[in-house]
Amino acid sequence: MTPAPWAPLSGPTHAVALEVLRRGPLSRSELARRLDLSAGSLTRLAKPLLDSGLLVESGSTGHASRAGRPTRPLDVVADAHHFIGAKITHEDAHAVLTTLRAEVVASARADLPGRDPASVVAVLRGLAAELGAELAPRSRHITAAGVSLGGSVADHATVTAAPFLEWDDDVPLGALLSDAFGVPTAVDNDLLALTRAEHWFGAARGRDRFAVLTVGAGIGYGLVTHDRVVDSPDAGVGLLGHFPLDPLGPLCPRGHRGCATAMLSTASLCAAASVGLRRDVGYDECLDLAASGDPVAGPLVLASGRALGRLVAAVANLTLTTEIVLTGEGSRLAEVARDALREGLAYDRDPRASAVSLDVRPVDFGLWARGAAVTAIQAYVLGRIPGR
Repeated sequence: MTPAPWAPLSGPTHAVALEVLRRGPLSRSELARRLDLSAGSLTRLAKPLLDSGLLVESGSTGHASRAGRPTRPLDVVADAHHFIGAKITHEDAHAVLTTLRAEVVASARADLPGRDPASVVAVLRGLAAELGAELAPRSRHITAAGVSLGGSVADHATVTAAPFLEWDDDVPLGALLSDAFGVPTAVDNDLLALTRAEHWFGAARGRDRFAVLTVGAGIGYGLVTHDRVVDSPDAGVGLLGHFPLDPLGPLCPRGHRGCATAMLSTASLCAAASVGLRRDVGYDECLDLAASGDPVAGPLVLASGRALGRLVAAVANLTLTTEIVLTGEGSRLAEVARDALREGLAYDRDPRASAVSLDVRPVDFGLWARGAAVTAIQAYVLGRIPGR
């Protein structure tokens, strides 16, 4: 049977379904403990969810039976709903098809022929059609879609600024894509979307406080505290990009000496190495040269590594979190300059403070696209799909 939609759920019944989605499968006793419910209250709240097929007893393939053993864990039917997630960069788009629990079923990518909204929408329409074809043989359909990009987004619907796409005016991307996809579509800042995915279904699942840092073309930052993503209209502004890290460092394009952009962005490191070596040097080549002991690239990478450690320490100190996920095109810096990073972290971290756990992830735009799918999943299960 087709599970009932999530939209009518509210109150304690919704809390039960949501907890099973995020943490399940869960035994009834564990679920009752997590939600501070009596066994009788949980049985009463779970019954309509089981009857409707929205929840099932783990191991069953359809409608839960009353004769089922009461100790069998409760779970959702993850493949009862599917979602499109897409991440837009300045040169291409990456898309994934996921289940209700953000498990990736299929993926695709395509170059952008142009950065104007019409070109972007056309590319995403093609990717959605390609991924949707995966469901056709099984008579399944897409429930909703999510799209993320580097920039500022209002109400999960309107892109107010997207520097890498050179969008300065408001773009109603949510409405454009809802028409193109034929399903409700939520738009999100890419770092917020990635943070949402880590929070609900990623390595930080089950943690009520952690941060996400990204290093690459820019410096990004996301935060979860008290089990909630800290959302803000300023999420796409890059608030850590000009955080001071080295008073003797180089200048950034805005004239700040030794800020995060000057010390950590891929463009800054490549520019410094190119000047010193008197030829164009790419980011990975710069790191390779540093690892081999090059007298120009080596000190530059070590200084960037120390600066990265200081930035990690600042985030941990100011947010009181010890769990930090690091990713982005420049995340390899943490590997090549590992000792320098630790030195910078120790320099600004009180030795009595708890150790910081830094989870370094190689850049994977499929992971970012999955984050956009999680934005759509959250909007669907929380009843916040734009235009619904």
